[in-house]
Amino acid sequence: MSGNTDKAAGMANEAAGKVKQGVGKAVGSDKMQSEGAGQEAKGDAQQLKGDAKNAIKDGVNKVADAANKKF
Repeated sequence: MSGNTDKAAGMANEAAGKVKQGVGKAVGSDKMQSEGAGQEAKGDAQQLKGDAKNAIKDGVNKVADAANKKF
């Protein structure tokens, strides 16, 4: 997956997790609330992974650009 794909998937998981937590709270389901919290945490991690991939890609591109300017 690309960095942007990871970020989008992460945002979706985070949003779904928040909804699941809200529903769990509304119906009094501790299990659903904890599942939602887990899904939200997974979404946060996916977004961080996407940010890292994008940062690495940007760094590689800067190095490549600098190398190309020397030649």
